[in-house]
Amino acid sequence: MSATDILKAAKSLPLEERIELAQELWDDITEQGCSPELSPEQAAELDRRAEGALKNPGRGTPEEEVFAEIRERLLAQK
Repeated sequence: MSATDILKAAKSLPLEERIELAQELWDDITEQGCSPELSPEQAAELDRRAEGALKNPGRGTPEEEVFAEIRERLLAQK
């Protein structure tokens, strides 16, 4: 089965399963030590946000809530 065939089959999955598949693929890639390079601007933005988070603990939203909201929004778009 070619990558094109796999992608076509994956696109036919329900949204929740496509999200799960994408996450599993990404986890597999990063577990092998591969990760995309950040641009200097992206690195600076991450540093700025990390500094802000350290200065204001408790101000953010727990990741579980963020991911639940994203899933909800994506499923509502169906």
